[in-house]
Amino acid sequence: MADTADKPTRMRLDKWLWAARFYKTRQLAVEAVNGGHVHLNGQRTKAGRDVQPGSKVRIHKGGLDWDIVVEVLPKQRRPAGEAVTFYTESDQSRARRSQRQADLRSARQASPLQTPRKPSKRDRRLIHRFKQSSE
Repeated sequence: MADTADKPTRMRLDKWLWAARFYKTRQLAVEAVNGGHVHLNGQRTKAGRDVQPGSKVRIHKGGLDWDIVVEVLPKQRRPAGEAVTFYTESDQSRARRSQRQADLRSARQASPLQTPRKPSKRDRRLIHRFKQSSE
């Protein structure tokens, strides 16, 4: 009987997203919910809305989508290995996400990023010479 008293029956959506490790902080979870990236039971919602076991949550984050069903309402944030047990994800969602990840990976490899870097000592000397010769 003590087990049922210890387990919450409802939890705020932002707190559950944080506890299930979809977002690093509760504030990021709130911003995602308010930004329309999280839908509860097929509808856009607010961060303070209660989640219950059996609730359907759709999360759009970083170009990836999760369609999940809430299974457990934890009392506190747990390690990532345990957090995976807080929900079940549909097979379609998992396949769609893995396909999207493969597409993003191949696109990234097809066009490597050329990040600007800090000029080296040699580069700075060449820049100074160029500027002095143009004056």
